[in-house]
Amino acid sequence: MNDSDGRRRAAGELEGQVMTVLWSGGRSMTPAEVQARLDPAPAYNTVQTILIRLVDKQLVRRSRAGRAHAYEPVRSEADAAAAQLRATLSGVGDRHLTLQRFAETLDDAEAQVLRRLLSDTQPGTA
Repeated sequence: MNDSDGRRRAAGELEGQVMTVLWSGGRSMTPAEVQARLDPAPAYNTVQTILIRLVDKQLVRRSRAGRAHAYEPVRSEADAAAAQLRATLSGVGDRHLTLQRFAETLDDAEAQVLRRLLSDTQPGTA
């Protein structure tokens, strides 16, 4: 699939953009509403195909909205990102090293949040 500037999209890029639109929408959206928020806007049929694929992947649910369908994410953006991180971590051989390298990429504020969250989940700290 090509953007209007002729650039070829990376695999899954449009799916990610559609999910971002749905998460930011805060409500069920029709394909036309999703299309209107994408820049550059792909063809309506392309948006519809992406939404159907997301339903098939159980990332989005579909409901009737008059004569059309409306779509909404099954999970919040935070829940989806956490599941993706967990899946990535479970697929690596050296989890310790992977977590270490991830921690090294955090800025001070992110590291503080992570430390606080981890201390809040430790047994005996509640």
